[in-house]
Amino acid sequence: MKNLKCPARGNGDSNQTHRTLSARFNSCAVLGIFLLLLLSACGGTSYAEGERLYKTHCANCHMDDGVGLSALIPPLAGSDFLAAERERLPCILRHGLKDTIQVNGRQFAEEMPGVPTLSAVHVTNILNFINHNWGNQQPPYRLDEVERLLEQCE
Repeated sequence: MKNLKCPARGNGDSNQTHRTLSARFNSCAVLGIFLLLLLSACGGTSYAEGERLYKTHCANCHMDDGVGLSALIPPLAGSDFLAAERERLPCILRHGLKDTIQVNGRQFAEEMPGVPTLSAVHVTNILNFINHNWGNQQPPYRLDEVERLLEQCE
């Protein structure tokens, strides 16, 4: 195999040209890797963060798979309540629920405690996780939407 050399410019030092090109390539490679890591950190993290928050604050009652607890705790999996009460869900997460509700044709009267320490970002991430798992296909919440709905909580 032939030894390939970069064409020299100016002073005719092909080794210097090669080192310069190699340094530029290494810099670009490092920058490219950094940008890929940055982009991967931006994409898809809301569902992962939402899942982590769900497991911390919700799964004890609604279960890891969102099926709830029989007649006591309503299911989130395949829940018609998610679409029907979309605008109430941020307030329910933060402040809880004391009303009797109907989910998938069944009534549930167990009180749900809220999590008042959840930020609007946390609420958005949890709701987007729930709305895109277990057969749920609701449109995603935007942060500005959740902030507006949280301001309207009664």
